[in-house]
Amino acid sequence: MPPKEPPRRRVPGPARSGPERSGGARPGNGGRPRPATVRPAQASRRPRPGARGPRRIRLGSPRPRLRLIGLGLTLVMLAFVVRLLQVQAVDASEFAAKAERSRYYTQTVAAERGEITDRAGIALATSVDAYDITADPFMFTRDFTKVPDAPEQAAELLAPILGVDRAGLVAKLKTPKSRYTVLARRQTPQVWNQIKDLKNVLARKASKAKADGGSGVSVLSGVFQDASSKRVYPNGDLAAGILGYVNAAGRGAGGVESMLDTELAGQDGQISYAQSGGRRVPTAGSREKPAVPGSDIELTIDRDIQWAAQKAIADQVKESKAERGYVVVQNSRTGEILAMANAPGFDPNDLSEADAAAMGNAALQDAYEPGSTSKVMSMAAVLEEGAATPGTHVVVPNRLHRGDRLFKDDVDHPTWYLTLNGVLAKSSNIGTIMATGELGRTQAEANKVLHSYLTKFGIGRPTGLGYPGETRGLLAKPTDWSTSQQYTIPFGQGLSLNAVQATSVFSTIANGGVRVEPTLVRGTTGPDGRFTAAPAPERTRVVSEKTAKTVSTMLESVVGDEEGTGTKARIPGYRVAGKTGTANRVDPELGVYRGYTASFAGFAPADDPRITVYCAIQKPTKGSHFGGQICGPTYKKVMEFALKTLRVEPTGSKPARLPVTFKPGE
Repeated sequence: MPPKEPPRRRVPGPARSGPERSGGARPGNGGRPRPATVRPAQASRRPRPGARGPRRIRLGSPRPRLRLIGLGLTLVMLAFVVRLLQVQAVDASEFAAKAERSRYYTQTVAAERGEITDRAGIALATSVDAYDITADPFMFTRDFTKVPDAPEQAAELLAPILGVDRAGLVAKLKTPKSRYTVLARRQTPQVWNQIKDLKNVLARKASKAKADGGSGVSVLSGVFQDASSKRVYPNGDLAAGILGYVNAAGRGAGGVESMLDTELAGQDGQISYAQSGGRRVPTAGSREKPAVPGSDIELTIDRDIQWAAQKAIADQVKESKAERGYVVVQNSRTGEILAMANAPGFDPNDLSEADAAAMGNAALQDAYEPGSTSKVMSMAAVLEEGAATPGTHVVVPNRLHRGDRLFKDDVDHPTWYLTLNGVLAKSSNIGTIMATGELGRTQAEANKVLHSYLTKFGIGRPTGLGYPGETRGLLAKPTDWSTSQQYTIPFGQGLSLNAVQATSVFSTIANGGVRVEPTLVRGTTGPDGRFTAAPAPERTRVVSEKTAKTVSTMLESVVGDEEGTGTKARIPGYRVAGKTGTANRVDPELGVYRGYTASFAGFAPADDPRITVYCAIQKPTKGSHFGGQICGPTYKKVMEFALKTLRVEPTGSKPARLPVTFKPGE
């Protein structure tokens, strides 16, 4: 029996649509519609009459969306490319510079300030190693130290060592958003060693505390040092008025330090190095522009003579209880200033203790009426103009009426019968007025002639030193001289000068009538070690050699003759020419005459002059106020010392004795 064929499983066919499902005509059926077989399950699915067919759902195309995303990504990438191009090509140098500034720290390297020496090369002002004490304020914050009052604790420790105000240190240590501040400048190595030792002690304590759970940070861990230099004056107050001083910024603030600050200061350098967190990165390298040291300045001053002059004037000012005094020593031939001493003085090493009134150089900055030392110019003019000779007779009354005043001499006296030499020797104001009156046919003409000589001697003009704050004095035009001035100026009242100008007048006579402009600087030694001499001083003939020689001989009578006013200035073995001066002093505060200016000026040896010394004391209040009495001895001390120091031998010649008086009827 043949095997039974298993029943065929019915496989549903594909869904039909359109006419097939609705019983429409089928191909091959003559186009007649096939009757639809209605199943019960499908009966309910029949559309109702007039109802639409089922809605079909189709997926949207992804292409527009992809295009939009692609466009956005393209724009973003384009922005990155443009920015990258700008950073790496267009603005590359600018961004590189910003990065450089951010990464690298530039620090100034101070140039070593040049020395100031005397004429023998002995240091009068020099620089020594020092330290600027600095700090990193961030390392004093609570976040770093874990201590709430680290700045206050550090300031409490540092203030006594640095000698500064505690509150000021606290303010610096709390500087916001800063990694660098200077606590104190130019401190000695000893000061830094104290701080360093204290830092080490605190660091050890912090290390032990860390083992017990502490922060392990010392409150002084943020204190550091930068190498610097400090200005030192090895001789204390010696020549302080000449040298001046430097200020807190290390710049010259007075005297030669200020006058030649550019040469002394040199040129600062720079060092740039990579830093991170305020600390230097040693492996990143550095760039350095070396500092150029300042030049050394060699002065004309002789340290030993300066010391002798300073001691002599200080002693006399103290003894006379005077307001101040000055001594100037000059080489009569070269114009070089060998000493310029002031009393009282100051110590530039400790300006905190200095009297502000004494911190200048009074010998150049004080203007005062010279008194009778000025008569040497009047006599030189009279002799040069041929108006008189040393032997000309001058009858000097006790009083002389001129203009609106009645003039007298320093002492009351009967009528004096003096030669012109005697007028100078006895320092007669009346005799000087009478002699200078012969300089012209009228008083106005005589005034003009005298003014021309005073100007040639350097009165009313700068000395030529170029010293800061120097006064040129006061000398009015002859047409502006008042009625009394035209008679007081010949004997030294009504005009003013400084001590260097007064010294130069006598050096001009000592140098045969040729004025050599005073000099204070011999030369400079540059960083290369090469010495450059200062320019030669200007030389001007003021009077003839014959006139200068005659005046010199007359000045010997002031010191050598028993009737002269300068006998206390005599030096055994040497011929001395000099002149005393006693002038009414103008009180600068009240503007009236109050007190006296005592002075003495002269040179030696008189017949072969080498050295000129000038001394002036302002407002002596104890003992004599006459120049011959208090300045004569000071002159003698300084001149004796200078002659011995420079090994000037006596000439051995005998002085010419000019007559001082004459007998009536001769």
